Parts: sequence; structure tokens; C-alpha cells
Amino acid sequence: MSNAIAAVDVIRAKRDGRPLSDAQIRWMVDGYTAGAVAEEQMSALLMAIYLNGMTSEETSTWTAAMIDSGIRLNLAGIGRPVVDKHSTGGVGDKVSLILAPLVAACGAAVPQLSGRGLGHTGGTLDKLESIPGWSAVLPADRMVGQLRDVGAVICAASADLAPADRKLYALRDVTATVESIPMISASIMSKKIAEGTPSLVLDVKVGAGAFMPDQERATALARSMMDIGAAHDVTTTVVLSAMSTPLGRAAGNAVEVAEAVEVLAGGGPADVVELTLTLAREMLALAGLDTDPAVALAGGAAMDTWRAMIAGQGGDPDAELPTPLIRHVVRATTEGTVSALDAMGVGVAAWRLGAGRARKEDLVQAAAGVVCLAKPGEPVRVGQPVFELCTDDEDRLPEAVALVEAALTVAAPGTSVTATPLILDVLR
Repeated sequence: MSNAIAAVDVIRAKRDGRPLSDAQIRWMVDGYTAGAVAEEQMSALLMAIYLNGMTSEETSTWTAAMIDSGIRLNLAGIGRPVVDKHSTGGVGDKVSLILAPLVAACGAAVPQLSGRGLGHTGGTLDKLESIPGWSAVLPADRMVGQLRDVGAVICAASADLAPADRKLYALRDVTATVESIPMISASIMSKKIAEGTPSLVLDVKVGAGAFMPDQERATALARSMMDIGAAHDVTTTVVLSAMSTPLGRAAGNAVEVAEAVEVLAGGGPADVVELTLTLAREMLALAGLDTDPAVALAGGAAMDTWRAMIAGQGGDPDAELPTPLIRHVVRATTEGTVSALDAMGVGVAAWRLGAGRARKEDLVQAAAGVVCLAKPGEPVRVGQPVFELCTDDEDRLPEAVALVEAALTVAAPGTSVTATPLILDVLR
């Protein structure tokens, strides 16, 4: 490492609102990854970035430094156009489970490197691990082989893919700097660019159950990631979707897998189908494929690909999903029309029931979750079941019951409830 750069000078520059040079950024990221920059120094820099932001050029260089901290996958020669998708996380968001096999069934290759849940947002890998035998860990050669043969893979990123991001995220998590738009952008895009995808569709969630509660900040995040994509030759489209109400009816692990399979079988909640098809059409457009994903979904091709994808990673697509030891029904106490269902309340309830984790090392319950039996616009009567809570630990019920009861708002009978648009904007 060069003696011309000192960590304290980099921290001071960003503290005072000055842009960092490419050399300063790479020096700090490389040094921190190697252990030469102290935790407290990187913590101070992260807070300065959180408070003062970064230019698009700084963010792109920071992203490049994180990519260069590890390997890059080579997906050339798969024989299919490659396109990927990422969601910023929400409640009940099982779309990736449906979307990857659906887009693959239409002729593309989808290398979905996914993560685990933390807090109120569910993790794709946690959901899929509720399928008996399924493994999130695939060597690079098996991943490439499955992309060639099946067209879709959902797995964990290897430890040598953008390792700087893994170390930096852990530090952001304990220094209250997670919400920094430049750092969110760099974290997401570094892994996607390192995986080798030439095109990407991002689902940026907006609302009470998302990390971006308002559309202005969500759009700023979207533009930041699109700028990084452009700087690294990754064509990027962003769909802004609403996350004030849980997506679908299930929030948890096995309960979400069951709902995803229901959609693959031609049924399922209308909002899950709408978002899945919207994202699929954007992905196929980027891949240059003129195919209607609704046909692949209705005709069973997506289900066939799902089964092959699960089997390819050791899972049994015909196995029964885990069932909870306890199912607790919460009933309506008033009559009327559901006017609101707070996504954050439902997400936290699923987390408290055992579906999520407070720390990355925590274990999750495969069968834990919440099933929403009444959603906005639907009538309810006194005594009608409005939630089913699933858990293996009865002691978790009281807090979860209180959370879902507070999440549900029932208006007077006959009240007209205006439907909130699911798709808020598409940025290309």
C-alpha cells in the first residue's frame, strides 16, 4: 500500500464534504479488506459517507474496488442470453422463486445469487432451504452447468465473490450506516457485476415494509444503481413496486414456497402474478427474447423448469414442506372492510415467530410465518379468521399476535377502499 495515502486524510476529506479520488477509495477498500485499515477508521469513513454522500463517480469506483477484491464469474458460452434480477427486500416477496424458472423457461439464463433474511425482510435462500434436500451452496462449475442445462440457478454467492462487500456490510450493520444510498448501491451492484451478468432488472421496493419508505429516496437509489450499471457495461432497468402491504398472503419460509408453487401451477395471489410477469417482461426484453411469459406460466413450462432447478440442487420438488408444531388463528374483532394491512407489522411478526433472524448467525424455523387471510378491500365479519400464525415455539405467539392485530385496519361496513397501484414506475 502506498505511503502517500493515510486513512485519516481520507476520513477528513469526506468529513468535510470533499470528493475522494479513485486512488483514495481503492486504498481504503483494499486496505480494509486486507486488515490494514482499522475497524474504527472504516467506521468513521462510512459515517462520513452516510452524512455527506458520494458522487456517482465515487460510488462507481467504490463498487469497482469491491468487485476487484475477489473473482469474477465467466458466463460466456452458456448458449443462452444471461439476465438477472435483484429485489431490495420486502415482506412476502417470493417472486424470485417463480421468476427465475419462468424467465429460464422462456429461453434465458438466470444466475440468481441470493441472500438470507435479516430483520423483517425474508431471504430467498432461507425460503428454499425449507425444501428437503435443497442446497444453497454450488461450486462455480455446477452453477454454470445448471445454467446451461436448466437455465436457472438460485444459490449463495461464494466467499471469493466481492469479499469486501461481505466485510463492509457487517460493519455497516453495527454502525447505523446501512441506509446510505451509495453503500446500498455499491453492495448490490458489486455482487451482480461480479457474477458476470450483462443485464439486470432491479425491483426497488417502496413503502412501510421496505428499506426505502418514500418514492423519492427509492428513485434516488434506483438512479444510483443504474449509473453504476452504465459505468460497468451492465444494462439496468428498475421497477419501483409498492411495499406498504405484504406481497401475496404468505410471509415466512415454507409458507412462501407453497404460495410460489401455487403461482407456478397457474393460481396464486393476483399481486404476486402481476409483479412476476412485469419483471419477467423487462428481463426478457433485456435478453432480446420476444416471448410472452404469461404463456410459459399458464402452460406449465415454468413449473417444469422449477422442478428441474430444485432437483439440480439436491432438492425434492415432490416432498412435503415442513409444517409448524403450532398454528394459531387470529380472528377479526370488528365487522367491515379491510382498509390497510401494514407490511412492517406482518414482517416483524413473521420474524418473531422464527422465520427471520436478528443476527446473520441466527437459525430460522422452516415452518414459521404468517398467512394473511384478509387483505385490503376484502370484507370481514366478527370472528372470521384474518391471520394464521405458524411457529414451533408457543412462547413466540403473544408478541406476534399483538403485531398482526395492530397491522390490520378495518373500516366501517360498506367503505370503499381504493386499490393502491403495485407498479409505481419503470426506469430504463
